[in-house]
Amino acid sequence: EDIHELPTVEEDVVNPCVRMDLRENNGYMFRVRYHGDRIAVEIFHALTDGTGGLCFLKTLVAEYVTLRYGESIPRSESPGVLDTDLPPSEEETEDSFLRYARREKLSRYERPAYCVRGTPTPHFMHIITGLVDSKALVAKAREYNASVGEFLTAVLIMSIADIQQQERSKKRRRLPVKINVPINLRQYYGSKTLRNFASYVNPGVETRFGRYTLEETINAVTHYMRLELDEKRVNARFSVNVEDTRNPIVRAAPLPIKKAVMRTVYLYVGDRYTSSSVSNLGVTTLPEELSKYVERIDFMLGPLFRNPVTCAVISYNGQTAINFTRTIAEADVERGFFKRLVKLGIHVKIESNDLHQTEGEAEAEERLIPGEACAR
Repeated sequence: EDIHELPTVEEDVVNPCVRMDLRENNGYMFRVRYHGDRIAVEIFHALTDGTGGLCFLKTLVAEYVTLRYGESIPRSESPGVLDTDLPPSEEETEDSFLRYARREKLSRYERPAYCVRGTPTPHFMHIITGLVDSKALVAKAREYNASVGEFLTAVLIMSIADIQQQERSKKRRRLPVKINVPINLRQYYGSKTLRNFASYVNPGVETRFGRYTLEETINAVTHYMRLELDEKRVNARFSVNVEDTRNPIVRAAPLPIKKAVMRTVYLYVGDRYTSSSVSNLGVTTLPEELSKYVERIDFMLGPLFRNPVTCAVISYNGQTAINFTRTIAEADVERGFFKRLVKLGIHVKIESNDLHQTEGEAEAEERLIPGEACAR
C-alpha cells in the first residue's frame, strides 16, 4: 500500500522495540529515532529482514552525513548504501519468495523445545550488550572448526541447558534446547530484493540424553547447519509457506479471519519449536567517506511471543556487538553466556539499559554500565 505522508522522526528511548500501533507514524511500520550522535531505526519484520533493515539504516546515515557535513558518499548495492535520487528497481521491490519457491515442500513440524521462563516485564525490554574483539572471537571459533555464528549458537545452547537442568519438572528437563538461526536467502539465489527474504534453521541438542560438552554442542550445531543449509532443503522449507499464500481460500478470506488464523498457526509452529534466537548479520562495512563518521553499529531483535530472550550479533570496525534482549526480569541466560566466553579467554565489555542490575550480573567482566539502550 502506498503512503503519501512523511514518516516522523522522534527522540530515542531507553526502552526500544515496543509494540507498533499502525495509527502512529502516519501508518509506516518503522520508527526512526535519534539521541545525541546515535541514529536508530526499528522495523516491523513484515517489511524486511535484517539485511534489508541494515541497508535502510546505512542509506539513512549516508543521507544525514551528506546533509550535515556536505560529504559526498559513494552509492552502490555493495556495501549497501543506495542512491535515493533513483527510483527503486524492480529487483529491489520483488517478492523473492514467490519467484524462487518450488513445488516440493518440507513439513514445518518439529519436536517442541524447552522455553526459558521468568518474571514478565511486559512494558520494558531489557538490553544487555557484550562487546568483544572480532579477531579474538573468530580465532576462538576456528579452534573448534566452526564459524562465529555456529560457535555463539553453541554457547547459547549450553547457557540455556544449564538453566533447564534446574527445572523441577521432569517433562521440561527432557525437552530439546534448540536455537532459531535466520538464514539470508539472497546468498542462494543472487536476489537483490530489500523485502523480507530470510528463512531459518533450528539447531540444538537433546538434553534428555545427558550433558553436552562445548565440543559436542559445537559438533551438533555445525553438522546440523551444514546438512540443513543445502539449497534444496532450504527451498523446500520456505516453499511450504509460499504455498499457503497461494491458496485461493486463504486469499479470498477477509483480513480479520486471516489474522486470527495466522496467530493460531504461529502458536503451534512458531517459536514453540525453539528456545531462543541468534541472528548474526556478520561483518558490515561502509564506504571510507562514511565510515569515518560512524564509530559503532548495533543490531537488536524485538521480543518474541513465547521465547523471552533473544540474541543479535553484528561486527563493525573490529568490534563485535552481542546484543541480548529480554522481556523477563531474570538475566540468567546472558550471565551464563558471557561468563562462558570469559572462561574461554574472550574479553567482554558489558553494557545495559537496566538501572537496577544486581552485582551478580557483572560477573562476566565488570559492573554493568547503566545508561540508555545502545545504538540499533
